[in-house]
Amino acid sequence: MIFSSIKWAQQDCSKFSQTSAKCSFCHLGLSASPALTPSSCPSSSGPSFSSCPSSSGPSPSSCPSSSGRPLQLAPPPQPRPLCLAPPPSPPPLPLAPPPQPLPLPLAPPPQPLPLRLAPPPQPLPLAPPPQLAQICSESGPVQSTWSPDWKVGPVRLLGWGGAGCGGCWSPSCHWGVMVCRCPPGGRGPWSEKTCTSTTLTHCSLCLQLTMAKRVQARRLDGIDHNPWVEFVKMASEFDAVNLGQGFPDFPPPDFAVEAFQHVLSSDFMLNQYTKAFGYPPLTKTLASFFGTLLGQEIDPLKNVLVTVGAYGALFTAFQALVEEGDEVIIIEPFFDCYEPMTLMAGGRPVFVTLKPGPTQDGELDSSSNWQLDPTDLASKFTSRTKALILNTPNNPVGKVFSKEELELVASLCRQHDVICITDEVYQWLVYDGYQHVSIASLPGMWERTLTIGSAGKTFSATGWKVGWVLGPDSLMKHLRTVHQNSVYHCPTQGQAAVARSFEHEQLHFGQPGSYFVQFPRAMQRARDRMMHSLQSVGLKPVVPQGSYFFIADISDFKSKMPDLPGEVDEPYDRRFVKWLIKNKGLVAIPVSTFYSVPHRKLFDHYIRFCFVKDESTLQAMDEKLQKWKSELRP
Repeated sequence: MIFSSIKWAQQDCSKFSQTSAKCSFCHLGLSASPALTPSSCPSSSGPSFSSCPSSSGPSPSSCPSSSGRPLQLAPPPQPRPLCLAPPPSPPPLPLAPPPQPLPLPLAPPPQPLPLRLAPPPQPLPLAPPPQLAQICSESGPVQSTWSPDWKVGPVRLLGWGGAGCGGCWSPSCHWGVMVCRCPPGGRGPWSEKTCTSTTLTHCSLCLQLTMAKRVQARRLDGIDHNPWVEFVKMASEFDAVNLGQGFPDFPPPDFAVEAFQHVLSSDFMLNQYTKAFGYPPLTKTLASFFGTLLGQEIDPLKNVLVTVGAYGALFTAFQALVEEGDEVIIIEPFFDCYEPMTLMAGGRPVFVTLKPGPTQDGELDSSSNWQLDPTDLASKFTSRTKALILNTPNNPVGKVFSKEELELVASLCRQHDVICITDEVYQWLVYDGYQHVSIASLPGMWERTLTIGSAGKTFSATGWKVGWVLGPDSLMKHLRTVHQNSVYHCPTQGQAAVARSFEHEQLHFGQPGSYFVQFPRAMQRARDRMMHSLQSVGLKPVVPQGSYFFIADISDFKSKMPDLPGEVDEPYDRRFVKWLIKNKGLVAIPVSTFYSVPHRKLFDHYIRFCFVKDESTLQAMDEKLQKWKSELRP
């Protein structure tokens, strides 16, 4: 059907000239075909046909004069003259032109001979549909529109080979007609040129299809910017030491690496699907391990869900439990995905801020000094509150919420019948004798809490992307519905390696040689070293109780060099980080990124560093800081 339509389009185009073998409408080359005949074409130099005044049938509208060159046509099988004054016996058609032009055969066929092939079964409209999209070509403006059955949208015409606007085009004959309106020569007042058929599909136009309808879902509005992409790119461009991103640049513990290697070389069925909600040995291990910590009997089939990292666990929870109009309380500063995940689920973020308390002169601030105001927190709960998201140890401040603070949160959740989603991926990284407490272990909280964990943070293997959610079946069944209709299943081999790693750690748990004892000690030493080095150049770290991170106060720099280059209204910490990368070769993350928009300017005098780094990275940092320090000397 399409090929016959194309042939019809070639014969029907009113602007085709056989002599030039070009589309005179768009001035682009065509494949000349002997089957093509000229039809009514005001721009053509060839003959045009209309009604002969002396005949009811079609005849030449302008008979050739004696001075003109006779028109030669092959006689039909039974020629019948069409002229008004034919000779009594028409002479045979000569092979060579006679001195006087011979008349054309007169007799019309029973039905008038069509000047073009029959159009496709669904003729295309001659008049443009009502919706127009004004666009431009390189040679001048173009307007395009489609017939109502066009489902893709307007076409953007680019580059007409210097010929200006002209011609109708559609990628396929049955898709629609485009009406081009353009000034003569591509400039000046508008004129209209309309193709009455589908277009010359052989014209070599350069196109770019664009959607007329809105493409992206409205739930994506305002959440497309990702700060990590920008600053990681800058780190690469300026060959800077990356102290911004939260990942270890050293290998996982030997027992975890060996577990993964064993999985790769053992049971070949580990290359196939496993249970949708988790590899059974892993769900059993998680149920046993965390059941003891939380004081709960955890069913591995009903109370555990394995996800694609903690990110996947958070997304699944929001999609399963938050709906249009629900309010979600977020404690800020917050890990940056909480707000967009709330918005994508249709919820409304409600922010409550950790506020630093006063410090004595000469002392470093501590994350333990950052507190929630009980009255402020209570005021955020309403009848529309569906969930509260808690992150302990907190990213980016490193705060570990005390049992007393968690009891305040828990009492408000119980009072207002609110779900608590607790992100505890850094639970094993707690320093200076502080203790991590899971809010799900408090009275009356297991029934309304989802506890999220991460093998990447637990075993320093962030690329494995294995996470989990623990919670009551009344909540978990809804997460399973989202999971089975989205990712369905997580990679089997990674789950198997995490299961073996937990089994190893269970044998040593609580002992001095346990990884969960040794690892935080090593990271506390790295934390102290980095904080000491940064102090040498005037940065003021806030000592973290836990996590991979600490923040540093840059207020002194803000007062000494307030006019760093940047965009209008760009928070100072963002401008400072760009200056730090370009001029000092060190990467950090602006803390304002972890705040809601109204509060960013209030906390734009902090930047975040990740200290879970290899010795070689710390040495490279020291070299950069020593150079910076030497520049500060008078």
